[in-house]
Amino acid sequence: MICGIDGNAFRVGRARASFWPVALLFILGITLAPAFAAAPPARGAPKGNPRLASMQIEIWPEFDRPAAALVILKGEIAAGVRLPAAVNLRIPARSGGPTAVAYSDELSSDLMKLNYERNDSADYIALKFNAPGRFFHLEFYDPLTAGTPRRNYTYVWDGDLATEQLRVVLQEPAGANDVSVQPTLYDTAVDPDGLRYRSAELGAFRAGKRLEVQVSYSKNNPQITTAMLKPGVPAASPQTIAGPSKTELGIRLVAVVAVLVAGALALSTWWSRRKTAAEALAGGAAFCTQCGSSLRAVDRFCSGCGVALI
Repeated sequence: MICGIDGNAFRVGRARASFWPVALLFILGITLAPAFAAAPPARGAPKGNPRLASMQIEIWPEFDRPAAALVILKGEIAAGVRLPAAVNLRIPARSGGPTAVAYSDELSSDLMKLNYERNDSADYIALKFNAPGRFFHLEFYDPLTAGTPRRNYTYVWDGDLATEQLRVVLQEPAGANDVSVQPTLYDTAVDPDGLRYRSAELGAFRAGKRLEVQVSYSKNNPQITTAMLKPGVPAASPQTIAGPSKTELGIRLVAVVAVLVAGALALSTWWSRRKTAAEALAGGAAFCTQCGSSLRAVDRFCSGCGVALI
């Protein structure tokens, strides 16, 4: 006799069969969740960064350090961002870290030192700071290839912050020739020391958009730019000459009065003695009123002390 298969039992069997794969996936999910959570984030722009109105990248190869480029990042936080703004920014690990992190309230005002947190990895040094003002300023030194007369340097902006305007400025090293840079920096300027600058406005950059700046030039002189500069004699700044204090004026006045009083007393004494001697001669006196020496009517000076008699 062929036994039939109960429909309910079949459905239960199928349900049990489908339960185990689902359960296994659930267990694997619970087991691997901590591993996924601990995995490093994707190599993209830091999250939660404020938007910038502008970012200026300045590259000064061999300015004041040999075999290194001074990189200066000048950011302006967009007007709609509430301050203080938390900024996360990465610089190359090979730089060793920033040499300056600062901020200012206005573009032309003095920079003030800014504290920051630092997190090092194999490729980057991640910096985090709270900018109290709209403008922040960061400097670091990045090694460049300088073993031959032909120098090469590459800086990569990884788009850590979205910016409405990205500007790149290159300071050509003193004594360099055959300078090339990509992207092409069309604008040129020369400062009072004779240093030449190239720059270009590159427009808006979204967060995560990379920019690679490649610099190449020839230089036979091993000296850095600051050692080769020939600054002119600085104009003498006007010196403010401080006037005498009230105490000094008082002392001077007392000294002048003392001299005048002493002179007046000496003149008065001389005049009194002269008058007395003249009166004595006119009255027939035979003795000097100063020293008591005998006098003659024709004497103009005392023969004893020399005082003038008339």
